Amino acid sequence: MLSQKSLQQIDREIAKYPPDQKQSAVMSALRIAQIEMGWLAKETIEFVAGYLDMPAIAAYEVASFYNMYDLQPVGRHKITVCTNLPCALSGGVHAADYVKQKLGIDFNETTPDGKFTLKEGECMGACGDAPVLLVNNHHMCSWMTTEKIDQLLADLENK
Repeated sequence: MLSQKSLQQIDREIAKYPPDQKQSAVMSALRIAQIEMGWLAKETIEFVAGYLDMPAIAAYEVASFYNMYDLQPVGRHKITVCTNLPCALSGGVHAADYVKQKLGIDFNETTPDGKFTLKEGECMGACGDAPVLLVNNHHMCSWMTTEKIDQLLADLENK
């Protein structure tokens, strides 16, 4: 179900743990699978669980607990806005409202062209950098003014 390249990456993660603790690599394996597949379908989670010799429900519990895993299809660019209290007090809610207005979508929605999905996130550990946006789980954007949001969206639009 996953490419040889992804399986090799998962094998590298598995090698970090004792042989009888393969399931400890579940978070990394799910991340690798999501990068390849775009999101984590039930079948993908089951495949990862089987590869790690663990019950599928245990892998699903991990995937459904953390907001970095997508259990439904998302747009090419997933933007997560931190609205936790420290960020909210420093403009996070305003930033979220501005992104909603610019994209014409609400949280947990995807633009009709499939380019953007907007998510609400919890603390990203950068409270002093608020407002904070996370793009595709990997690129953190700090001190996001309306101008910086406009530039980010324009840059992503062209990718």
